Amino acid sequence: MYADMKDKAGPKTAPLADFRSDTVTQPTAGMRAAMAEAAVGDDVYEEDPTVRLLEETLAGLAGKKAALFFPTGTQSNLAALLVHCGRGDEYIAGGDYHVFHDEAGGAAALGGISPFPLATDETGGLTPAQVAAAIKPDDPHCPVSRLLCLENTVSGRVQSLERIDSLAHVARDKGLSVHLDGARVFNAAVALGQPLSRLCAPADSVSICLSKGLGTPVGTVLCGDRDFIRRAMRARKILGGGMRQVGVLAACGLYALERNIARLAEDHARARRLAAGLAAIPGVDVEPAAVETNMVFADPGAGHHGPLQGYLADHGILIGAQVPKIRLVTHMDVDDEAVDMLVGKIQDYFANIARASPAPLSHRS
Repeated sequence: MYADMKDKAGPKTAPLADFRSDTVTQPTAGMRAAMAEAAVGDDVYEEDPTVRLLEETLAGLAGKKAALFFPTGTQSNLAALLVHCGRGDEYIAGGDYHVFHDEAGGAAALGGISPFPLATDETGGLTPAQVAAAIKPDDPHCPVSRLLCLENTVSGRVQSLERIDSLAHVARDKGLSVHLDGARVFNAAVALGQPLSRLCAPADSVSICLSKGLGTPVGTVLCGDRDFIRRAMRARKILGGGMRQVGVLAACGLYALERNIARLAEDHARARRLAAGLAAIPGVDVEPAAVETNMVFADPGAGHHGPLQGYLADHGILIGAQVPKIRLVTHMDVDDEAVDMLVGKIQDYFANIARASPAPLSHRS
């Protein structure tokens, strides 16, 4: 029956290059072999040895006492908020941070936790003064401020050690806990030349994604102290995240931690190469100086987002549909040739296709 379904679906042509996200990577042959050879057990019973090893390894790298494997970063962040906050409590976060902006309001919908978003600067950062002003007084009219949620990187921008330290200090001084959404924190660590533990030190808990720059097919690990992780295990169960013989996925994480951290520097270099190439194309607005890790944001001008996306897709290149600035992400399945191909096709679009378009190339949103 499965063969019949495949035949009906018809053949699919893989794209030549996919710049939509670093989540689109395919497991390598070595990673697939690690999956096949993984020792497994029932993780709900805490009997999967490969999961235990992954959790211990990443907790050690993050400088925390314990860790817990989750299927997704969204679930990991939500579990962290459910542990840190009770119903009616408040968390403070950047208004464009993933935990507030891109997780379907889960903390409010499922935890009754009130968000308090703050405006971020052009680098995705907050200031200590903002955080201090956002923390509510002991007043029955206000929710209880319990948690500060930080993020590193933010849209590819690295948050400095000093900034994270100062923000965490303000929160702790007022009795708040600190959670770090470290979906791409390894990118930040490589960019800063610092160990992961240093970036995670100011936070009580940190969520670290394995399926972005590190190239695994799925998985996030939440790190914290032992009591926090014990309580997070209950939150994970409530959220439906208890899994069984999941060592086949944890093996991917171990494989990636051994082999794919240092190579993130290659993604960063290719993002800079891409930004430099795009900056030379009339009609494309991009800031090469803003490229700090593996993301480039480019504005092709009003009226060109959809047509450019379609033109590139016709040539086997996939990009995002964001407006006004399209996010282009480099990753382990993108090489120098793919970067140069993307730049070349965008040059072709503006030299030939866009010439006939009535869209004003000089417009910038």
